[in-house]
Amino acid sequence: MTSAANPSTGALPALDGVRVIDLAGVIMGPYACQILGDLGADVIKIEPPGGDVMRLLHRRDADSTGALALNLTRNKRSVVLDLKQPAGKQAALDLIATADILVTNMRPRALRKLGLTYDDLAEANPRLVYCNAQGFRSDSPAADLAAYDEVIQATSGMVDLMRRVTGEPYYIPTALADKVCGLTIVYSVLAALVARERTGRGQHVEVPMADTMFAFTLVEHIGGRAWEPQAGPVGFPRSLAPGHKALPTKDGWACILPYNHRNAADFFEFVGHPEVMERFTPERFQNQLGELYEAVAEYTPRFTTAQWQRFCGEHSIPFAPVMDLDHAGEHDYWAAGHMLDVQHHPHEGDYRVIGNPVRFSASSDGVRRHCPELGEHTASVLAEIGYPPDRIAEVTGSG
Repeated sequence: MTSAANPSTGALPALDGVRVIDLAGVIMGPYACQILGDLGADVIKIEPPGGDVMRLLHRRDADSTGALALNLTRNKRSVVLDLKQPAGKQAALDLIATADILVTNMRPRALRKLGLTYDDLAEANPRLVYCNAQGFRSDSPAADLAAYDEVIQATSGMVDLMRRVTGEPYYIPTALADKVCGLTIVYSVLAALVARERTGRGQHVEVPMADTMFAFTLVEHIGGRAWEPQAGPVGFPRSLAPGHKALPTKDGWACILPYNHRNAADFFEFVGHPEVMERFTPERFQNQLGELYEAVAEYTPRFTTAQWQRFCGEHSIPFAPVMDLDHAGEHDYWAAGHMLDVQHHPHEGDYRVIGNPVRFSASSDGVRRHCPELGEHTASVLAEIGYPPDRIAEVTGSG
């Protein structure tokens, strides 16, 4: 399928002509495939007869599609196949044979049982970029363990960071591991696609969540463990300093972050207490951050958020008001960026589309297809690959 060009510029999407099979569920894999769809790929989502579970999460009512699915399944076509039935599995194999990329988060044991490993598929489609993304490396004893976002946060050290800061081993309250790993899938399969242009062959790409998030966490937190023998503790001091948090203002909350000695001096001059800076020297400043944050927090409630915004802007002090997610999109910045525009879904009515944050000067993007109904495209997609009506009926009749 060829993606539609932008009517105002005539530009095609960056991934026009690339076919992706989304054989994944919940957030990580579907998020990766949503991004590929936003970039113009023809994404065919193969769902089981009951549909991806995310269709049922956070529904408006019993007949609606879940909030996650409205955006995660946009720019995709839905094909329902029962991979445990011979007709359904063969249809999946025939579809995969036409694909450039396959993304799955099935565990290795399930893929072997279904005959859907890379080795099973590569002979029929040697140009296939095959990505499996599960919790743990496929060559590890943990390969087939269940791995939800919280499990990966715990095993990658992220929960330990929360413990160090708060005293409690909290999970970060967002599906961070799923989303970071989804982004990792995207850049990995695109890199493999570029390699295919040079070599003519696809390859197997594995994205283990635990390894991905461990590497992600250590970017700044490796600290003294960067050396052998270890030269000091792990951890990025600024992030782990006591009081490293948003602060109260006279009428709300804001990130007010004097980042260097000059910022701090300007801050305490503004609040009328320049003498506070006698405690902080340029040489020791980075080692006194906890003390600095405590001193700053004492004065932030004296001025409104707007007053702090003006002052910090004038003195290049990092600042941002804390956005209440219940009012997301109302701020002028977000509204102008079209990050939560309202569009009309043919079955669900008006809904908010989470915008694509990336802008291209010579490629189109955006929502070409709203979230499909479960199995909406089964017959049309199978017809595209040459299935006659009686065989389509056989496949759909078997689930």
